[in-house]
Amino acid sequence: MANVVVVGSQWGDEGKGKIVDWLSEQADVIVRFQGGHNAGHTLVIDGVSYKLSLLPSGVARQGKLSIIGNGVVLDPHALADEVERLSGQGVVVTPENLRVAENATLILSLHRELDALRENSNTGTRIGTTKRGIGPAYEDKVGRRAIRLMDLKNLTTLPAKIRPSADPSQRASPWPWPG
Repeated sequence: MANVVVVGSQWGDEGKGKIVDWLSEQADVIVRFQGGHNAGHTLVIDGVSYKLSLLPSGVARQGKLSIIGNGVVLDPHALADEVERLSGQGVVVTPENLRVAENATLILSLHRELDALRENSNTGTRIGTTKRGIGPAYEDKVGRRAIRLMDLKNLTTLPAKIRPSADPSQRASPWPWPG
């Protein structure tokens, strides 16, 4: 199969997951290149339903390599929960069938907290987020203060990288910051 890219043009609910799953039958590698775990899709393979929100569609198909790319904001808790749920359905997720870009931005608890603070504020700034920290994590990515998966390898430099992300003065945001 030639390289194929599926890009949505709406709010994410236009059926990309079903298209990618259909294409994944013929593909060797399936890459999720952007987004977070705010939405999901259900795959039905041989009569079995698999609910995914972070993992690429190919992970439920044997003999396929799935990749989470660096454009994805990755919540480690959501990833672990999804892998565990799939494991309960007999899908084995290993480094042989799932790779994660080491420069993927992590969603931290402070991102979820900030998202919830903004969404619950009375300042007219509500935008209807899922409060999962996706927007604030992308803000940190663009602001070059994000914690990436590879940053977890070096625990001596990690605290210095976390400080700017947690510092309210580093945020050019009109929304309230807990103080």
